[in-house]
Amino acid sequence: MMSTLIERLLQYRLVRFALTGGIATAIHVGVAFMYLHLMQDNVFVANVFGFSLAFVFSYFSQTLLVFKNRINFGNALRFFIVQFGALLVAQGISEMFSDLNSYLRVIMVVFILPIVTYIIHKVWTFSDNQPSQHTK
Repeated sequence: MMSTLIERLLQYRLVRFALTGGIATAIHVGVAFMYLHLMQDNVFVANVFGFSLAFVFSYFSQTLLVFKNRINFGNALRFFIVQFGALLVAQGISEMFSDLNSYLRVIMVVFILPIVTYIIHKVWTFSDNQPSQHTK
């Protein structure tokens, strides 16, 4: 019964996006927090490291599992542009709150990214207007 419910939920792209995004977020937060704790209190560098590792996981999981597309340079480049642009915007917002705790600022960044990126990935990165990835 529970496995049927899970299978039914996984049929929805938004659910798959939320699950893989949640894992990517955990990777981003875990790496950033480790950097802040072990290395230095630099939110920008912590977010860059967290973003980088989460990006690799996120690209492969979003491409293959969420949008059911093929890995290729075109969508990888679009994916990077979207993710990096969202990171810059989120980092800018984080800097506006520089008087807050560094850990809270990392949390702000990882909650801003998914909202913006899902929409852009759906409309642009993996849009149906892109040349078909399944024909080869």
